[in-house]
Amino acid sequence: MANTTGLSTFNLDLNDLIEEAYERAGLQVRSGYDFRTARRSLNLLTIEWANRGINLWTIEEGVIPLVTGQAVYPIPADTIDLLDHVIRQNNGTASTQSDINISRISESTYSTIPNKLTNGRPIQVWINRQTANTNAVASTTVAASGNTPSVAITDTTIYVGSTANLPSTGFVLIDSETIGYTNVTANQLLNCVRGQNGTTAATHATGASVTVQNLPCINIWPTPNAGGDYTFVYWRLRRMQDAGNGVNIEDIPFRFVPCMVAGLAYYIAMKKPEVMPDRVMGLKADYEQQWLLASQEDREKAADRFVPRQLFY
Repeated sequence: MANTTGLSTFNLDLNDLIEEAYERAGLQVRSGYDFRTARRSLNLLTIEWANRGINLWTIEEGVIPLVTGQAVYPIPADTIDLLDHVIRQNNGTASTQSDINISRISESTYSTIPNKLTNGRPIQVWINRQTANTNAVASTTVAASGNTPSVAITDTTIYVGSTANLPSTGFVLIDSETIGYTNVTANQLLNCVRGQNGTTAATHATGASVTVQNLPCINIWPTPNAGGDYTFVYWRLRRMQDAGNGVNIEDIPFRFVPCMVAGLAYYIAMKKPEVMPDRVMGLKADYEQQWLLASQEDREKAADRFVPRQLFY
C-alpha cells in the first residue's frame, strides 16, 4: 500500500506563478520584459484585491500610546484602512486594563468641532487616509533661529525659510526625522511633536531641507488629558507585499493561489494583442469565478453580533 507524502506545503514562487499564467493565456515567457510586465500586473492585481474588500490575512493589530495634549498621530504608511479601534486604559495591567469604545467620525464632522484641543478621554477619531508620499514641491529649508544647531532636540517651534508651500498642519521630514506640527506663522512651525512615524528626535542645521510628508494619520478628540494612561488600539487592513524577484512566494494564503494565477492570466491577456478577444473574456470569467470561490472562503465565520449604542446629550 502506497504511503502519502505527509506534506501539505505546495505553493508557487513568482517564476512558476507567472509561467502558469502565461500558459493559461496561450503564451510563453520569452524575455525578461515578459517577466517584468507580469510582475507589474501582479502588483496592480493585489491593489485591485484591496479595493474589492477585506483580505483577512492582511489584518494586523497596532497600538499607539497617546500623549497628553497631542491630537494627531501617524499610522503605518501601508495602511489601507482601520477596521476597528478602542481606547485602552492601563495597558498591560491585567487587573485594571479596560477597552472603551471610540467612535469613527467623518472629516466634515471633525471639522465642525469648535475646539479641537479640548482635553478629556478620547471618544471620537477621524482617520485621515493620506497617500504616505513625500511632496517634493511643498518644501523649504530650516532658517536660523539663534540656536546652535538651528533646531535642537527639544525645540517645539521650528524656524523655516517660508511656510507658503506648507499646509497649516501636518508632518514634515527634516533629515531623517518626521515632525508633526499643528500651526504655522509666516516662518515658523508651531507646537511641533518630535520623532514621529518611528523616527528619533535629532538636531538639524540651518539650510536643512524641510519636506512635507502626506502621512495617513488619526485625529483624536478630545485630546488626551493628563493621567489618563490612554492607548489607541486598532486593527488595520494593510497592503499586500509587493511581487518580488522570482524566488519568493506571494503574500497570500494558499487558498488564493488559483485566484491569483487566474487574475494574472487575464491581466496578461489584456495586454497581448495576439490573444483573441473570446479567450480574454473566458479568462476574465474564470478569474471572477476563482475570486468568488476564494473570497467566500476568506470571511469571518463567527455569528453576527449587534450591540445598541446609547447616546447622551
